[in-house]
Amino acid sequence: MSQQGETHPRQEDEWWRQLYGSPEPGDPQESAETVDDHYASALSAVGAPDEPVVRDDPPVRDQTSADGVPPARDPYAQAPYDRSPYDQDAPEHDDPGPPDTLRLRRTGQTAAQTAAQAAPPQAPPAAPAPPAPPASPSPTVPSQQTAPQTDPRPAPADRPPRGGVIPTAGEAWGPQSYQQPYGEPQQAYQPPYEAPAPTAFGEGPVTWSDPDPGPAPDLPPGWAAAEPAVETAPPFVGDGPPTYAAEPTAWPVAHPDELDSLVPDTVLDGAQYGVLTLRTASVRGDSARYRGQPRRDALLTARFGSGDDGLLLLAVASGARAADDAPRAAQDACRWIAGAVGRSQLRLSEDIRAARRGSLKSGLHRLTDRCYGRLRARGEDLGLEEGQYTASLRCLLLPVDPSCRIRLFFGVGDGGLFRIRDGSWQDLDPVGKEPEPGERFRFRASVAHPGDALLLCSGGLAEPLRGEPALAARLAHQWGSGRPPGLTAFLAEAQTRVKGYADDRTAVGVWDA
Repeated sequence: MSQQGETHPRQEDEWWRQLYGSPEPGDPQESAETVDDHYASALSAVGAPDEPVVRDDPPVRDQTSADGVPPARDPYAQAPYDRSPYDQDAPEHDDPGPPDTLRLRRTGQTAAQTAAQAAPPQAPPAAPAPPAPPASPSPTVPSQQTAPQTDPRPAPADRPPRGGVIPTAGEAWGPQSYQQPYGEPQQAYQPPYEAPAPTAFGEGPVTWSDPDPGPAPDLPPGWAAAEPAVETAPPFVGDGPPTYAAEPTAWPVAHPDELDSLVPDTVLDGAQYGVLTLRTASVRGDSARYRGQPRRDALLTARFGSGDDGLLLLAVASGARAADDAPRAAQDACRWIAGAVGRSQLRLSEDIRAARRGSLKSGLHRLTDRCYGRLRARGEDLGLEEGQYTASLRCLLLPVDPSCRIRLFFGVGDGGLFRIRDGSWQDLDPVGKEPEPGERFRFRASVAHPGDALLLCSGGLAEPLRGEPALAARLAHQWGSGRPPGLTAFLAEAQTRVKGYADDRTAVGVWDA
């Protein structure tokens, strides 16, 4: 054929004559023969099975008689079987293929099966039979002995067979179950299955272990016995129970536009660097827990630098008691002093190694003043009166270098700095009188001894330590043994309750090995 324009009829006729031969003159079928007819004759000559006739029958509708009973269906009638042309389960040798050039896979039916379906059903031989029971409107399911032989491959469950006929309860898809619409599933026949015999349980004598097994076996070499459990903190110490409950009761009221100001009830942290073991905890007080007020204490832990030149900063701040913005002011104080120390880390590290006490005091004093200057400026921006947007600030600055045991303390406001040495407390920042305006800044440099325990805390813990001897004795026993406690044990001891002291508590513990 030509690919440009229409093909001339004479050229096309000549091509077909060369392919199939010239028809005999006077043949009455000359005008009716088609390519399919020639293809069918060629298949007959080589002995290939004929192509089954495929009809697109209209959907079959049930014919209801005048008495309302549908006609009975032949239980042995085979429903037309169809598969997707892309089914890969059909064997290749059963696929004669359609008469066109695209060979799609067939349903796997052999020529004999196709011919059997196309041929009209033969009536079974007449045989004497007992009188039939009255007709029932619902067809019966054939038994296993009378089930028709169907194609062993399961029919597709996602669509009905061709012709629109959906099998009823009396017609089987094959060896599988079929769920009828809005009906109960009909389970097809299955191979026989024998259930296992039930397990028999019998009663026997009960054997108890020896009540006196003797001493425990020796531990393998290199093993050590577990230490006894650490005694948990009592609910309180002192003459009477505290006023408020020990567990949190209410959360503070949250505002959708100020969610960044929310603070958790408890903060817990810890680390270990060389001979230093650090434990920190900040807990909302019993009064604030009961009234649903936020925690006014803030805690910040940071490491600046790397290697032996690094510095560890632990900052504790407490906002003003009656100020609404007390939690935010305490957080700002911790962040701003940490930023100032971090930017001066190299100079501070050199001064600590060289033990330049005067340079350290003046430098840290200057950084602290800048921090409080920013707090005053922020309060003015918020339209608050002078002194409302402020916080007490206390910090520890520790070198990471294990050979340097200098411990620096600096800050402004209430709180406490204590040390446990040889099992007894030492108050390193005693409160005698209110400091003068020019003496608000506090600074102390000390040298740690192996086995020392240093405690930096906010006013909520410093006040009961100074006012209740039972609390000081208990913490000295728990924290002064030379072994640092775990995080949970440190938290439990730090929140030991005392009647009359219900403020927030923040504690920083440092243990020197």
